[in-house]
Amino acid sequence: MIVTGKALPRRTVLRGLGASLALPFLDGMVPALAALRKAAATPVPRLGVVYVPNGMRMEHWVPATEGADFEFPLVLKPLERLRHHVQVLSGMHGVTSPGPHPRASTRFLTGVPAKPENGADVLAGVSMDQLAGRVLGRQTQLATLELAIDGRDFAGSCGNGFSCAYTNTIAWADATTPLPMENDPGVVFERLFGDSGTTDPAIRRARLQKDASLLDSVTERAHDLSRELGAGDRRKLGQYLEAVRDVERRIQRTAAQSARELPAVDRPEGIPDTFGEHAGLMFDLLALAWETDLTRVATFMLGRELTGRTYSEIGVADAHHPISHHQRDPEKLAKLTKINQYHVDVFSRFLDRLRSTPDGDGSLLDHSMIVYGAGMADSNAHASDNLPILLAGGAAGTGGRHVRYPSDTPLANLHLTLLDKLGVPVDSLGHATGPLPLSG
Repeated sequence: MIVTGKALPRRTVLRGLGASLALPFLDGMVPALAALRKAAATPVPRLGVVYVPNGMRMEHWVPATEGADFEFPLVLKPLERLRHHVQVLSGMHGVTSPGPHPRASTRFLTGVPAKPENGADVLAGVSMDQLAGRVLGRQTQLATLELAIDGRDFAGSCGNGFSCAYTNTIAWADATTPLPMENDPGVVFERLFGDSGTTDPAIRRARLQKDASLLDSVTERAHDLSRELGAGDRRKLGQYLEAVRDVERRIQRTAAQSARELPAVDRPEGIPDTFGEHAGLMFDLLALAWETDLTRVATFMLGRELTGRTYSEIGVADAHHPISHHQRDPEKLAKLTKINQYHVDVFSRFLDRLRSTPDGDGSLLDHSMIVYGAGMADSNAHASDNLPILLAGGAAGTGGRHVRYPSDTPLANLHLTLLDKLGVPVDSLGHATGPLPLSG
């Protein structure tokens, strides 16, 4: 790194032909050694929440031993290479007794059970990500980012008389305002890097045809900027622009394939064919959003509760929700284990991406805290105790441990602790009883 008295503004963007592109943190944005030390001492924290539906195969999730020398069980095996970046937390419960699927997703970040109501009269509570976004979002373009894999269901009731609002999201602005989760990578890309002014598919298609690439309109400015940067920053800028271009290519390719192979009425434009491709693309968009500091808070639902998604790419042609009610059938249990492990595997690749992305004095993974888990344990019993919870990232504390909490510990207690680590202390959240001890 070359430290000079001159610096690029932290919010520098590339502009051209009506398009703008935020930049990642570059060494040239640090004006002097004193500022460098200050930046290194106070890295920007990121908060992520990744939610998986329909419970977990718990006997293949919870490590047999506590502490630092635990063995990774079958479902968590894909994370073994990332041992020092993850913590497995067991024993926490979802506050209420066993109940229907809509309550699982609603209470996950709010600590409040959903109110059964087949209609517009919904009642939950503010979610912890939104509390974080109210503070961390003051410095970013987007206060929070809500992502999903499944589309929204507007059918009215989504299980046992509960409004579909409860299963469509895990993010709540307040007790009566569920926030929509976006599952179209193209819409997310436009929200982050360019605004078409509408989400109308026909208008967005026309824009794609008119503009071959968002990056083409900022290439000249990028070339000019590179002259002001050192060799390390030039490489970092080049890698970042190529990552953005790669995401854009994948979105355009997927959109073209979808338009050619499937009727538009049956399939949203721009949605990849397989879960792995779709989730990988959304995770890449999230990583870019964090790298450019467009947002510091994000939630991502890998599936809605009650989802009937199939996973033919891993040999599971049966719908997820019926499999999760396995009644101890060996064949269903094996398929459920495959799905659970597949989710973890896709998540592990996201962590690899964060670990390989420089950020200040470390990596994006070093400066992130990510909650991964489900609002149910054993889905066959709709169990709300001993929830499957994982923490990843250096901002969450010391990794490489399995911590077991007392059985009367609400999950919302963890959220109080994480908010405090983020510099967003709150006195209460749902049915929380107090913060948890976390190392680091």
